[in-house]
Amino acid sequence: MAEPMIEMRHVNIYQGDNLVLQDVNLTVNKGEFVYLVGKTGTGKSSLLKTLYGELPLREGEATVASYNLKGLDWKKVPFLRRNLGVVFQDFQLLTDRNVNNNLKFVLKATGWTDDKLMDEKIMDVLEKVGLKSKGFKMPFELSGGEQQRVDIARALLNSPKLILADEPTGNLDPETSDEIMNLLFNIAKDYHAAVVMATHDYIVVQKFPARMIRTEKGKVSDNASITIE
Repeated sequence: MAEPMIEMRHVNIYQGDNLVLQDVNLTVNKGEFVYLVGKTGTGKSSLLKTLYGELPLREGEATVASYNLKGLDWKKVPFLRRNLGVVFQDFQLLTDRNVNNNLKFVLKATGWTDDKLMDEKIMDVLEKVGLKSKGFKMPFELSGGEQQRVDIARALLNSPKLILADEPTGNLDPETSDEIMNLLFNIAKDYHAAVVMATHDYIVVQKFPARMIRTEKGKVSDNASITIE
């Protein structure tokens, strides 16, 4: 039985007073890998921001990881985000502390208190992304690909049911992009997590085919066989 991680019905998405996407209907199930494609400025980021609670849902119905987004109290947003992993293009690592302490910072912020359990969890996610020996490195000592792996490790800390990745290969060379894509596909399989990845890198999409959702002219079209320009 399919278990929806994202369910959107007749959703209108706004940036300020601007209607960006209209009548969005979308279902993404547990363990599914989905690309979010579309030209810059067509609403990919706005859709992701709605999913992780940064943009409030004004019109329509939506649930994400069992949380109802309609009228979601800002106090509940951190609880929603504990069920999500968010991976950014620019890594957003804290530059004043090493990898372990970057990850520990997130655990503490999401309510973890036991040092031993935190250390075990950090080792576990770093092993998962192939950086077991890099915990004491500072972000500036890591390559771009390694920093992206730390970002993915951070997204895995609370064993999320859903990972939202915003252009995760955008700043990486092709070989490193392939490594990151393999990692994301394995995570979808091993964690049985849904992964929604925004990208405009069609080479990646062709090399690692999966369902595609396109933002275009204020609409979201869901069609796995969208022709690539």
